[in-house]
Amino acid sequence: MKRMTWLLVFILIGGISFTQDLSYSQRNHNYYTERQIKESQPEGNWKVLPFPVMVSFGNGNVRYAKATVPLHTVQKNWTVTAWKGEKVHTQLLVWTNKPLKEVSFTVHLLKDAKGKVIPAENIKAGFVRYVITDEFAGGCGYRKPVDFDSSLVADAVDIIGAIPVEANTVQPLWLSIHVPQTAEPGNYSGSITVKADKSYTLSYTVQVINRTLPSPDQWTYDLDLWQHPAAIARVHGVALWSDEHFELMRPYYTMLAGAGQKNITASIMDEPWGHQTYDDFPSLIRWVKKKDGSWFYDYSLFDKYISFVMDCGIKKRINCYTMVPWALSFRYFDEALGTDTTLKAAIGSEEYNTHWTSMLTDFTQHLKDNGWFGITTIAMDERPMKDMQVVIALLKKVDPEWKIALAGNYHPEIEKDIFDYCLASSLQFDQHVLSERIAAGKPSTYYTCCTENYPNGFTFSPPAEHVWLGWYAAAKGFTGYLRWAYNSWVADPLRDSRFRSWPAGDTYQVYPGPRTSIRFEKMIEGIQDYEKIKYLQKEWSDKNDEESLKKLNEALRVFDIEKLKTVPAEEMITRAKKILNQ
Repeated sequence: MKRMTWLLVFILIGGISFTQDLSYSQRNHNYYTERQIKESQPEGNWKVLPFPVMVSFGNGNVRYAKATVPLHTVQKNWTVTAWKGEKVHTQLLVWTNKPLKEVSFTVHLLKDAKGKVIPAENIKAGFVRYVITDEFAGGCGYRKPVDFDSSLVADAVDIIGAIPVEANTVQPLWLSIHVPQTAEPGNYSGSITVKADKSYTLSYTVQVINRTLPSPDQWTYDLDLWQHPAAIARVHGVALWSDEHFELMRPYYTMLAGAGQKNITASIMDEPWGHQTYDDFPSLIRWVKKKDGSWFYDYSLFDKYISFVMDCGIKKRINCYTMVPWALSFRYFDEALGTDTTLKAAIGSEEYNTHWTSMLTDFTQHLKDNGWFGITTIAMDERPMKDMQVVIALLKKVDPEWKIALAGNYHPEIEKDIFDYCLASSLQFDQHVLSERIAAGKPSTYYTCCTENYPNGFTFSPPAEHVWLGWYAAAKGFTGYLRWAYNSWVADPLRDSRFRSWPAGDTYQVYPGPRTSIRFEKMIEGIQDYEKIKYLQKEWSDKNDEESLKKLNEALRVFDIEKLKTVPAEEMITRAKKILNQ
């Protein structure tokens, strides 16, 4: 396993000079080979394709199988409706019954009849890569890959400009277009050229309507994907918290900020989740018990990290994990012993209260000195109500203005004490409670995890379910969505998304590189739809346009988790989107 990990690191960060005789992988240092599995055998009649190489637009909501003929007809044109400021996307497909040494692409700008353009730099494309996935199989719980049905699934969007393609396989290409907020309404036409055995040109048209989507930093949707800095250090083979590490983290955090992320995930103790991830989750604060029995807290790394993430564009809230870790153990450095020591203390015990009162008193003043106290919470994850009551009392005793975050069950007894409250997807706030929370500016979100077969963001989940998440938030009145892992990568995340526990892909939404994914892009689509919904609800309410409001609210009522048993997410979304783009 270690050898495979270091091979991955070499592929990701190594550099090899180009010569005519080198293999494709040697000439392209960001290229990596996909894993093969026995079940991935060619399907369909590859021998009787109309042409040896086929190129067509596909469906952005489909994960096309690598070894199955994807389409029977070719679609050379794609038309989409967009707001100003919106990012829209689709897939192209290349499928071939002969090996192709290299497939590449060139995107061309969009132009309207008046000569106005959407520049080529607003158009991005990337090859969709295949990763091993498994199945839901009951969801949570430890598992062995051999015990579950595994397959190759399309998900990662690569950062390379060319790729070899094997015979009797499909190579998808993800295409996204970001419409400038300054674009004039109208129809903009452009094209993409795919070079395979020859050049193929496919055309696209973006119908820009006269509505403007705010920039991601202005989105109201409370997105909270938990960040994992140590995982980035590991896959890139650099020292944790080194200058190289911070430099490598920047594009990952910038990409997350571009999705409208609101929260910084800050670990204030070692392993707040009991080492449930492949990589360590170290504390940003060094706890030191001095020889005289007093305490010293080193915030230098905490300050550097928080400032860095804010500089990347994520700056609305700081969620500090946690006072109630899963293992109920607290590591610190003991000067008298000259070594790291672990305190095991029950929640609410005298040892626990003394341990945390000292730290919280000091931490509170430090946050106030930095101007961060008002945006910081002490955050807990799926903790019992009795433990929460102890924590709430302790925090309020230190400073009544402390904010608290909780992701877990709904407890009416403590609801008013929870500033950032995130419920499991099967739960909802009482309507009057939700209205009061929103009026008070309290984030009131929901989350999915390993317990839900659907909707979810596993590597085998239908892509439209990630769009559906945004619609569900709007339908039920939530202010956003939380998912526990943005980048808690497994051993070989680019090739195999399976993990020792939980369904494949549960631990990460993007890939090393950084590489985005179909899942991540579809999640952004759902957030954009949420912002559109809120915009239109306000506009039509201000104009007393009851007919339009009625149509939108009727469309939202369809978004219920139970309905996903019989109605695919894509079907619900396709119908509802027509109202947003009318």
